Amino acid sequence: MSELVFFSGTMDCGKSTLALQLAYNRNARGLEGLIFSRNDRAGEGRLSSRLGLDVPAIEVTSDTNIWKLITDRRMRGERVDFLVCDEVQFYSVEQVEQLARIVDEIEIDVFGFGITTDFRTKLFAGSARMMELADRVERLQVEALCWCGARATHNARTVGGLMVTEGEQIVVGDTGSQEETGYEVLCRKHHLRSMTAALVGAAPITEDALPLGETDS
Repeated sequence: MSELVFFSGTMDCGKSTLALQLAYNRNARGLEGLIFSRNDRAGEGRLSSRLGLDVPAIEVTSDTNIWKLITDRRMRGERVDFLVCDEVQFYSVEQVEQLARIVDEIEIDVFGFGITTDFRTKLFAGSARMMELADRVERLQVEALCWCGARATHNARTVGGLMVTEGEQIVVGDTGSQEETGYEVLCRKHHLRSMTAALVGAAPITEDALPLGETDS
């Protein structure tokens, strides 16, 4: 039986790395798959991980009809055994429903990867619909850490190192970014208190530990 599986977690927990590993393992067994992404840190039409892995991907936009894309390929005789969909929090509700339809009617496995909540701790529409429709929801086992050393459970948006709680839901930025707008993962206690590493003077995350930023909103 084909499945719709949602792998969720905070920023910095290795979602994109797992997505690439999953695709690699299935390709190694002779399966043919397609990789989708949206707003990846490496740019349009890419799926990249913090570990330096980077592969081409189909860029999902607001106009992308994933159901039509897959059915058109199948009608041309192209083989599609599975889909890997990264940054699924940015997909529309309709696009997530298309993924579920692909599983049910074409019997293709679909693996979605994304964060669940935004910087205000509100569910992204794409992630919420994935959680409602998925056959399985898996929380990634690699734990991102707050500056205090506790497990990070929330994504904070920062401006000049200080946490902000107002603004557009989708603003592209990086964790550990030196730019004005960035992101930081925090435990619930410090997110509720708006206590970032910069505010308390905690040691910053090193570039060696996190060489690449991750897109969020």
